[in-house]
Amino acid sequence: MKIPVKDKSYKVLFLVFHGFSEYNGISKKIWGQIHGLKSIGVDVSLCYYSVEADGSRVWMIGDEILVDFGKGPLAKIRKRLDYRAISEYVQQNKFALIYIRSDHNANPFTLNMVKNMRLSGAKVLMEIPTYPYDQEYSTLRMRLELTIDRLYRKKLAKQLNAYVTFSDAQMIFGQRAICISNGIDFNTIPVRNPQAATEKRAIHLLGVAEIHYWHGFDRLVRGLGLYKQSHPDCQIIFHLIGRFSSELERTSILDPIMDFNLQQHVVLHGPLWGDELDAMFNLADFAIGSLGRHRSGIQVIKTLKNREYAARGIPFIYSESDADFDCQPYVLKASPDESAIDITKILEFLKREKFSPTCIRNSILDLSWGEQMNKVLQEI
Repeated sequence: MKIPVKDKSYKVLFLVFHGFSEYNGISKKIWGQIHGLKSIGVDVSLCYYSVEADGSRVWMIGDEILVDFGKGPLAKIRKRLDYRAISEYVQQNKFALIYIRSDHNANPFTLNMVKNMRLSGAKVLMEIPTYPYDQEYSTLRMRLELTIDRLYRKKLAKQLNAYVTFSDAQMIFGQRAICISNGIDFNTIPVRNPQAATEKRAIHLLGVAEIHYWHGFDRLVRGLGLYKQSHPDCQIIFHLIGRFSSELERTSILDPIMDFNLQQHVVLHGPLWGDELDAMFNLADFAIGSLGRHRSGIQVIKTLKNREYAARGIPFIYSESDADFDCQPYVLKASPDESAIDITKILEFLKREKFSPTCIRNSILDLSWGEQMNKVLQEI
């Protein structure tokens, strides 16, 4: 059942603590959520932080500047501490709901902002994109930044109406959680048009991500190296698309490439978009999801990547638990450990199973962002 908001009277402020990039996956997700809300009749305003071309640090409401903090170090500090303009905007515009994307930044200033928002009569939700998240803070500097969040997040939780999570957690920091799936904006993701088998000599595997250690692509590379040792004439190519998030990830991929002499079998494309990315999905036979979520202490998660692969219409592998896909016939599950991926199992799977891209895509039509954001609104 959809909420009765077709008269655009239900107003939502979507608050993000960072800016946007045309090709950034997080940005695409947020736009998908906003379009999903609009598709069910909600009046959505987007509030976000931006650094302008001249270096000015500003908070934006849509295309309009809400507050300009100026330039330089002082402006950078004020941006982190001063949310009065946002609170006043909420007070003046009578929003029914404030939807905040967490930046793991619980502190006295965000706490006070949420308190003031609640005074307007609005309900306030906070989405935690990945939960739990403490284990993702690996360096000393990152852990020091997390310390402030850990001091204030339970106090912040008390001021919220609920959290929104893509995990199966029912409570987060003492506050109830609304569980949804990552959604898909089907208008922005074309279904693939695979090349005929007669046109290809090799099996093409594809991984697309901003590459972090929890993606575990090194497990696939090591598995390919072991397979090549016993099948020296194998025609398998792994295409890895995206930028490495740090030197750790780069080394974890490059070292086994060198160790197993896989220079002809692993292609590092860097980021691709648009027609170039579409062409890679048309070439590929099988996609590689996350194979290392256990490294960050996560067992259950509903990743955007699995949904993007399914929307494209390509079979894929992953190692976490994802209730939306665990029993799908076009999914191959890997064990959540450090073992090398068994390439033979992938080849047997592809030989045994044939899937229509359209059928794969149609299996997840209920995972549109409109459906998922409607679940949130129904809960409150």
